[in-house]
Amino acid sequence: MVISKKGTIKRISGPVVEAKDIPNARLYDVVRVGEEQITGEIIKILGNTSVIQVYEDTSGLKPGEPVESTGEPLSVELGPGLLKSIYDGIQRPLSVIEKESGGFYIKRGIHVPSLSRDVKWDFKSTVKKGDKVKVGDILGTVQETEIIEHRILSLYEGKIESISSGKFTVDDEIGTISSDGKKKPLFLANKWFVRKPRKVIEKFPPVLPLVTGQRVIDTFFPIAKGGTCCIPGPFGSGKTVSQQSLAKYSDTEIVVYIGCGERGNEMTEVLKEFPHLVDPKSGKPLMERTVLIANTSNMPVAAREASVYTGVTIAEYFRDMGYNVALMADSTSRWAEAMREIGGRLEEMPGEEGYPAYLARRLAEFYERAGRVRCLGSDERYGSVTIIGAVSPPGGDLSEPVSQNTLRVTKVFLALDASLAYRRHFPAINWLKSYSLYLESLEEWYLENISSDFPKLRNNSMALLQKEAELQEIVQLVGPDALPEKEQAVLLVTKMLREDYLQQNAYSDIDARCSSKKQYLMLKLILRFYERVLNALDGGVQLKKISDLPSKAKIGRMKEIPENKLADFEKLQKEVEEEFDSLLKR
Repeated sequence: MVISKKGTIKRISGPVVEAKDIPNARLYDVVRVGEEQITGEIIKILGNTSVIQVYEDTSGLKPGEPVESTGEPLSVELGPGLLKSIYDGIQRPLSVIEKESGGFYIKRGIHVPSLSRDVKWDFKSTVKKGDKVKVGDILGTVQETEIIEHRILSLYEGKIESISSGKFTVDDEIGTISSDGKKKPLFLANKWFVRKPRKVIEKFPPVLPLVTGQRVIDTFFPIAKGGTCCIPGPFGSGKTVSQQSLAKYSDTEIVVYIGCGERGNEMTEVLKEFPHLVDPKSGKPLMERTVLIANTSNMPVAAREASVYTGVTIAEYFRDMGYNVALMADSTSRWAEAMREIGGRLEEMPGEEGYPAYLARRLAEFYERAGRVRCLGSDERYGSVTIIGAVSPPGGDLSEPVSQNTLRVTKVFLALDASLAYRRHFPAINWLKSYSLYLESLEEWYLENISSDFPKLRNNSMALLQKEAELQEIVQLVGPDALPEKEQAVLLVTKMLREDYLQQNAYSDIDARCSSKKQYLMLKLILRFYERVLNALDGGVQLKKISDLPSKAKIGRMKEIPENKLADFEKLQKEVEEEFDSLLKR
């Protein structure tokens, strides 16, 4: 509800506006600035002066123009209609804004509802009159898209006085509840303050992996469900493509993609591509389970912060329904740059490289909203939010403050390498620079669900790849032929690991996603080949003869074996054994 008394603009400095005498001003309240009523948020109060970060262009504003408070903090609307939507940073639907603007350029001061007031949703109640419910209990369901059921959660603890199934808009009352001695209406939608994490009963340790279908990640640098991951890399190294692959193939039900200040052409590509991506699980469009939040780098910098908080609040909302959610933030560097600019406008004492001293705290608060939890409610309902943030360090310099502070709070570091991208090795994740701190906590799952020797195979493979890096220094000086044959064998097998295992074709229907079982069979076959190579060399066989074996070429094509024909790996393993046995008999 808008307060009738108004303050006035005192000073304007880019996206920061100082206003005086705003009645009942409170920190983080949303305000309407100027004659056009553009949206802003109070971020500092000094006496009777409120400092406002504005989420729209401030050009043309003049001192003396009115400023009024809405009396509400920056919040998002949560309810049916979120999925398949494309929002800006403050949850305004872009399709509606386009119609209101009458063209492709967004006019200032447009205020539209985040959820459609016209669509009637088919609500099916799961509780009845007289039932007692707790906060977080499911009151009923709405089939929001063909593949996602939207669960309507209770905001109150009390007794259901009335509730109806039927077709309702988000503004229609679906029932009433007695709570704290008062009768309160129930609706399909509600609001939540974006800076406040949603409550849970319990947060669990990271013991379940997020299976992404990307071999280099699942095998060597696994991400836990409810975990945090950082993907830093220079321009052109594949950050956006990596996040899109994770969104499409990871075993999560909901995807929230935040384009936090990326270049306009990159965000345009996301907006064009995502609606056409097909969900491999259901065969339906991926947008059926996706929410997009689009902010480009030429939009006001303050909107980047709003987009991050908006996205993580929507992710928590779906988590509380019992879904596993993947949140992609591309890229948090742009958010940090916005903090630096706002901090400069506020004349705050700068930290390293001009970033504000609270940079580390803000990043930590964001990533700490990840987790696998038991949701509020009477039933045992579990959900998770996994946060995967891209970082865009200038020139790929990982020593800069945003990368370093992100590494302190995230548990998985996937270092994208421009040199690998230039060689068309995708995903361009550098296996020598990356790491995962979840390996130990996830080991039991791998032992129980894949194989008892999978961790050993992974460790042996990584040791070979590290040995290859050491040998490459010698090879550059004297050439590979100067090495002993056993060390040449290391180079032969690590080339197979790099090209036949770590490299993955995102455009192949078969190879774009690889199951954990298939990853195990592929890795086992390559390392068994290496064992037989060493045995053959000990038996006096020349390495050149081993390189010409037909089975080696077949191993190079094993990534194209379909998931429903994994029995072919046994045949291939048999061929390898027979060919080496034949070599040793000669």
